[in-house]
Amino acid sequence: MRKVVYYVACSIDGFIAGPDKDISGFVRQGNGIDKYRNDLLQFDTVIMGKNTYEFGYRFGLQPGQPAYPHMKHYIFSTGLVFKDHVPGVHVRKIDIKEIIKIRTEPGTDIYLCGGGQFAGWLLDNRQIDILKIKLNPFVLGQGVKMFGNSGSSFQTKLIDTATYDHGLQITDYKILY
Repeated sequence: MRKVVYYVACSIDGFIAGPDKDISGFVRQGNGIDKYRNDLLQFDTVIMGKNTYEFGYRFGLQPGQPAYPHMKHYIFSTGLVFKDHVPGVHVRKIDIKEIIKIRTEPGTDIYLCGGGQFAGWLLDNRQIDILKIKLNPFVLGQGVKMFGNSGSSFQTKLIDTATYDHGLQITDYKILY
């Protein structure tokens, strides 16, 4: 079964965006961001919630288009419908059976892109295997939590950690359920 990798930028206090989904304080350049972009090339599939997908509209993404052209997209939503979309962009209902089905398909590990609520739901259902945190050197104080409203508790095992330009750290953990 393919692993789900939650590769996410967050503040020191665990927020993936500030109020109004503000990400302006996050590191946007340097060798850590280069590493992140290169790492994304290793994935052939991305999963995300509706809010994360629609967040891409702020950066020029058109509805129905892939945010990552080299990946097959699964967007989990109960109400998202595209008038036009390209092959490889799929909307699925939020159902654990859909996640398990994707995980059993052939391919690389799966990139979980952003979305605290969706990530929290996956965590609650024990469907995240690896947590790759791009820890940004600042405190937000409020905003979108890394795991939304999840109350799940779990242990992790440190796999790797490295420090990059602008104080960015990328730390990999295996989640131990």
